[in-house]
Amino acid sequence: MLNGEAKTPLALRRDGKGKIWSYIRQNWFVEFPEEVVRQEFVCHLVNGYGFSLDQMGEELEVQRGRQSAEADIVIWRTAQDKRDAKPPLIVAECKADNVAISPKDYGQGESYARIVDAPFFVTHNNRETRFWRVKKDRMPGYIEEITDIPRADASDKEIEELIKKLKVFKEDEFADLLHQCHNVIRNREHLDPAAAFDEIAKVLFMKVCFERRLLRGRDRRNRFTADYLDEKADEFKDPVKVLFDQTKEEYEADYLFAEDEEIRLKFPTVREIVRLLERYNLSDTSEDVKGIAFERFLGRTFRGEIGQFFTPREIVRFMVEMAEPKFGDIICDPASGSGGFLIRFFAKVREQLLAEADAAYAKFKAGLEKKKLPPAKRAELLRKEYERLQRDLDPRNTQSRLWELSNRHIYGTDANDRMARTSKMNMIMHGDGHGGVHHWNGFLNVNGIFERRFSLILTNPPFGAHVEPSALVEVPEGKEWEERKRVYAREYGDRYRESVARVEAAKGKPIASLFELPKRGNGDKPATKLSKIKTELLFIERCLDLLQPGGRLGIVLPEGVFNNPSLAYVREFVEDRALLRAVISLPQETFFSSGASVKASILFLQKFTEKEQRQFDETKAKARSEVEAKYADEIAGETRRIQDAIAALDAEKKGSARASRAASGVTPDAPNGVEEGEAGRLARQAGGPRSPAEIAARRKALQRELADYRRAMAEKMAAESRALLKERFNYPVFLYEAEHVGITATGEPDTNELYPNPNPPPGCEKTCVELYREFRKDPGRFFADGPAK
Repeated sequence: MLNGEAKTPLALRRDGKGKIWSYIRQNWFVEFPEEVVRQEFVCHLVNGYGFSLDQMGEELEVQRGRQSAEADIVIWRTAQDKRDAKPPLIVAECKADNVAISPKDYGQGESYARIVDAPFFVTHNNRETRFWRVKKDRMPGYIEEITDIPRADASDKEIEELIKKLKVFKEDEFADLLHQCHNVIRNREHLDPAAAFDEIAKVLFMKVCFERRLLRGRDRRNRFTADYLDEKADEFKDPVKVLFDQTKEEYEADYLFAEDEEIRLKFPTVREIVRLLERYNLSDTSEDVKGIAFERFLGRTFRGEIGQFFTPREIVRFMVEMAEPKFGDIICDPASGSGGFLIRFFAKVREQLLAEADAAYAKFKAGLEKKKLPPAKRAELLRKEYERLQRDLDPRNTQSRLWELSNRHIYGTDANDRMARTSKMNMIMHGDGHGGVHHWNGFLNVNGIFERRFSLILTNPPFGAHVEPSALVEVPEGKEWEERKRVYAREYGDRYRESVARVEAAKGKPIASLFELPKRGNGDKPATKLSKIKTELLFIERCLDLLQPGGRLGIVLPEGVFNNPSLAYVREFVEDRALLRAVISLPQETFFSSGASVKASILFLQKFTEKEQRQFDETKAKARSEVEAKYADEIAGETRRIQDAIAALDAEKKGSARASRAASGVTPDAPNGVEEGEAGRLARQAGGPRSPAEIAARRKALQRELADYRRAMAEKMAAESRALLKERFNYPVFLYEAEHVGITATGEPDTNELYPNPNPPPGCEKTCVELYREFRKDPGRFFADGPAK
């Protein structure tokens, strides 16, 4: 929309002397950041929504109890309504003091809107704009988020339609919508659930693509509509193919789609799905709503279909809270599924960056207020600091921390191509980080995923399956693979080249041969041959390999890993490489609603630093040598006793053979197998010499006795040295048995004792996370007899 008679877009006006023009108040004002934010939004209201300047007001004084306040922007339905002092249509609250719009801002905007009887209000800053409907039939504080406000020329009917059509949907609503789309495909195209989902994924990528093109200004009109498809049906033979080809081009660098990939649905089917989806704005829908609903849809779609299940978001959030991620952490999930851990990590660290920017700006502003500066100078300094902070939070700025978080700190793999694509889409909808996610075997290196690289790994690996010796290392070949290697080598240097070279050198070999656990067998004795191993056990070793020294791991494991005697060697393998920080036992039904019945616990550990590893190895070696010295004489004596007995048998065998020949009259050159004769038998019955067979049997029994003794002593010394090691390399471990984890067996919400939330169980004074943090600070107070020694 253009402004007035000039028919030119409204633009910011600055005088070059630190002042900015207000079109509404017709005056120059000092160019403080908040004034810039407000005037930019005024231009958007005029250019984008078609409002005229004479139907808007700025800094309208409203009464809040005994105090008066000023609403940033007030918009009436018409200029005449403004002159007649009728209630306005919209109140806008513009913020520059923070980068994240907070509930406090919602409350302030709602308060202004209720006072002046406006049905809509807007909260806006440079990072985001959120739209709200005031529910006048409800108490203050009850508001409904919508995805847009009416345009200037909207009729009453169109405003009502807007409220219905563009409301921000809730989790169940989005999940139900996706199921509608899924059913349209299954009913019309008769595809199986997994194939139907693949087609939905393509259409969703197409939707996100064209929403983003709109936001970036590349398109002036939304192409993801049924009307647009109808219009283009006359122009193009296959308008869906045209749009999908543009989508593939948009995501070309992500290797999401094969070159010949197509949407394999009939035009009427695609049109119906587009019609169902077009009224919802995925780009403006909150990350939590999209992510939670998407995983609900996936869980219901794939449970029992392809053997996939998804970690409940309550468990995901708990594990992220326990890990306490921060900017600078590099995370990996080698079994990423739909990307839940990666998404929550991204959201958590992004929240920290926004909060840090808010705090930095507030501190800078407070510091300036203590100085006696002219308003223009103070505004200039504030504006520069504000712009600097905004640049650091611009995901398009390759020098910003938010860009670095999205593109250099988040990695994942999934061996299922459908899940890898799903994970990418999930991350795109959540704000990004999808570039580090790959369709790849989680046990093998790729891109930035290689040994000793990550400071944090959070994962819920698949349970129950085995990695067989017949599972071999596969490596792509061809032009595309070589190009990928060149790209990644530029990003990660020699460490990447070495990591991928190891994978290529192992091509055709068993995957299990790359790891130590399958070669150990059950205990310290190496396996005689490479054996199959449970997938979750191999993931433990893989995660430890991927962690850098001092890195943290949170992993969901079947409870048998913690208490099965046959898996003691796995537990010792972990203890030899990392500090056990916490073990959290989950209720049996935790994963029922996700399609799994295994009782599980969560292990949190921290890989040894190089110094800790040296200390541990030295302590272990010393404990072992002390125990060996303790039993050295006993073992030597018992070994000599048995070996002497064996030597005596050998001598007896020789003597018995001579005596037997003499007693039976057998000459030395008699053939083998001749009976010993009556004299020999009588001699034995009288306690004389034993037969060669008896001597051989006794000798074999003594050899077995020696082997059993040595094995028993080895086990005894291993147990004693391990006990001595734990005594000397002692540290406290946090143990917690949870009963209420926020989800019931049927997937319904429940009380949650894991992390601070609005619904703790009765009597829960502190959650697991809070107790764990206290434990880390002062473990001693958690022990009845004082600190562990």
